[in-house]
Formats: sequence, C-alpha cells, structure tokens
Amino acid sequence: MRSYEASSLIGATPEKVWTLLTDIAAWPGWDSGVTKVDGRLALGEKLSIAVEANPGRAFPVKVVELTAPERMVFAGGMPFGLFTGRRTYTLVPEGAGTRFTMREEYTGPLAGLIFKSIPDLGPSFRQFAEGLKRQAE
Repeated sequence: MRSYEASSLIGATPEKVWTLLTDIAAWPGWDSGVTKVDGRLALGEKLSIAVEANPGRAFPVKVVELTAPERMVFAGGMPFGLFTGRRTYTLVPEGAGTRFTMREEYTGPLAGLIFKSIPDLGPSFRQFAEGLKRQAE
C-alpha cells in the first residue's frame, strides 16, 4: 500500500477545526494548496478537487464518511477496485488543542503503477495541514 500523510497540532478545539475543515468552498481562500472545490459536502455526494500540485486536473471523489467533529473520508478510483484512493481527515483532541491528520492511501492491483504517475503530494499535504493550523489559530 502506498500513501501520503501530514499532521499538525492545532491550538483550537476539534469543533472549531471541524467547522473550518468542512467549509470546503473556503479551502482555496487560505493556504491549503487547493485551487477549487466543486460539489456539496454531504455523505454520498461527489466532489471535484483541483490542487496546485497537479494543475489542470481535478480529482473526483465521493464523500464516504462524515463523523463530526472527528473524521471525514473521501474515496475515488477505478471500477472493480483496480485502483482506489482513500483520503482520511482526522481530528483528535490533544492537550488543549487538536491533532489534525490527513492521510491518503492507494490500494488495488494497479496501485503501484498509478502511484508512479501521481505527483509527490507530500508537500501539498503539509501545506494543507499548516494552512488549516494557521486558519484555526
């Protein structure tokens, strides 16, 4: 399994961070690395997310979990499970703040091959985590 992950300790409550995280239309307005989000954030809905790390291409995903104020999961990929990308955003109380983690895992028979064509999302993930931290604090 291939993956990317970034984390930050945010000096704000999970509820405050959740409010910012789930306002997907605002993501491009703070230093998130996201340039555009189309769609409505609701369980079962489809979103299209465009990012600076891969200009000219939007990632289609489906909202597969929304558990306020703890966890949000998006999934996308190819039919028959040939390739699946699953992005999980988690918020965990830590001390007086919140540990935010964003992780994307790639699975399926074609994951190794497709992973090679995906740009390095590590810097983009760190940018999102740090941008959310700055926005919340």
